[in-house]
Amino acid sequence: MNEYLVHVVPGSPFSRSVLATLEEKGTPYRLVPVVPGTLRSAQHLSRHPFGRVPVLEHGDFRLYETQAILRYLDRALAEPALTPADPRRAARMDQLMNVNDWYLFHGVANVIGFQRIVGPRLMGLTPDEAAIAAAMPKACTVFDELAGLLGGQTYFTGDTLSLADLLLAPQLDFLQQTPEWQTLTAGHPNLGRWLARMNARPSFAETTWTKVAAKVAAMAQAATAA
Repeated sequence: MNEYLVHVVPGSPFSRSVLATLEEKGTPYRLVPVVPGTLRSAQHLSRHPFGRVPVLEHGDFRLYETQAILRYLDRALAEPALTPADPRRAARMDQLMNVNDWYLFHGVANVIGFQRIVGPRLMGLTPDEAAIAAAMPKACTVFDELAGLLGGQTYFTGDTLSLADLLLAPQLDFLQQTPEWQTLTAGHPNLGRWLARMNARPSFAETTWTKVAAKVAAMAQAATAA
C-alpha cells in the first residue's frame, strides 16, 4: 500500500488533527515539513493553491482541506471507525467540525492563538491586546456553544472518539496555553475535562508541537548526514 505523506508545519493545529487521526488508525506516515515562510512559494502553491497546511499525499492522490483529509482517512482506513454510525450523531459531528473551521478558528484561535503564541514564539512580536479583546466576545460564544454540545458526554458525539474531537482538540489545546483560557472556560469544567482526556491519548502525546518539531529536526539531521 502507498505511503501516507503529510505536509505540515510543526505546531499547526490543523496539521496535528491529521497526524493524530493517523496515529489513532495505527497507520505509518511520513512527515514532509513546510517552512512557514514558504507557504506562498511556487512549490507549495502547486500542492495547495491557497498556501496552507496540511496537505496529504497517498500514492498519486493529493488532498488538501483538513476536513476532507480526515474523512478520507476514516474511509480509507476502516478501523477504528471515527464517524458515528447513528445518523444524528454523525450530523452532530459534521456540525461541530464546521463550528471548528468557521467560528472557533476564524476570528478566535487565529487571532488569540497567533497573538499569544505564534507571533511571539516564531516572529518575536508583541501581542496586540486590542485584537485579543476584540476577539473575546466571539470566543465566549463559541466556548458556550461547545460546552453545551459536549454536555456530560465523554466525547463530543457520545462515548466514542470521533473526527470532531480530533479536529477540535488541537485548537483548544492551543488556546489552553493562553491567559484567556481561564475566562473562556469559566463555568465550563466539562471542556477542561474533555481536553485533558484528549491530551492523555497516545495520539495526542505523539503529535505535540515539540514532538513534531523534534521529528522534523531529526529528519533534517539524517538528510545532512546522508
